Amino acid sequence: MRARRIAAAALLGWWSVACGHTAPVGQEVASSTTSPVTMVPGTQPVPPDSRIGAVFLGGGDLHTCTASVLDSTRGDLILTAAHCLSGGIDATFVAGFDDDADAADTWHIDTIYLDPRWIAEQDPLADFAIARVSGGAGDSVAARAGGGLRIGEAPAHGTTVTVTGYGVGEGGGPIQCRSATASTAGFPSLSCRGLVAGVSGSPWTTGTHNSTVTGLVGGLDGGGCDDDVSYSPPFDGAITQLLTRAEAGGPGDEAPTVFDDGC
Repeated sequence: MRARRIAAAALLGWWSVACGHTAPVGQEVASSTTSPVTMVPGTQPVPPDSRIGAVFLGGGDLHTCTASVLDSTRGDLILTAAHCLSGGIDATFVAGFDDDADAADTWHIDTIYLDPRWIAEQDPLADFAIARVSGGAGDSVAARAGGGLRIGEAPAHGTTVTVTGYGVGEGGGPIQCRSATASTAGFPSLSCRGLVAGVSGSPWTTGTHNSTVTGLVGGLDGGGCDDDVSYSPPFDGAITQLLTRAEAGGPGDEAPTVFDDGC
């Protein structure tokens, strides 16, 4: 999200991924001195949700994206933005991350499932990925999390969604924003300040206990070039087909090695 290319020697000598906005937390925006002040929602720190966690690339301590646990038959699937995963770079997911990585909540990303449009040309309409994970301690990641999120359809215009994710860095906890959705060039969008680098892949949730994921930070411009607007790839039949393929198991896909959101 937002053309922010982060180089890290610890990640196999190079790594680039669009990771998020860098705007300050919620600010007031006035269209003119005579028009009413419009409040753009801002993020706030929140307690960890065991169904949402941080993605780490390259085996280091730097978390670079966000992912969520899915409701699946075997309880071993997670959802993130396709641009968060890079071919040839190992990745792990820490459910409910809160300042450090507990081994019981650390899961290795084994297999990645991608929409063919993303593999062919990194189509932003297909900027979503489902991955199978293993590890942790005891039961599946979904069992450990107390359940997973159900995939729903893209939110209708004006639907209030909750976005929860992690800013890029070492340590820390999640941030959250609630905002009403709109639509831009066929992509669900929302206004929120403070969705900083690292929130790519963060689920947009609705319903009782925020149990349904209807979008994620990604899509148009890798999630957004502007400081106060974020996007999601539209959730439709393509993502449910991807979930069906992931549930069936079998070989996954090789993620592209470079992503440039063009901002």
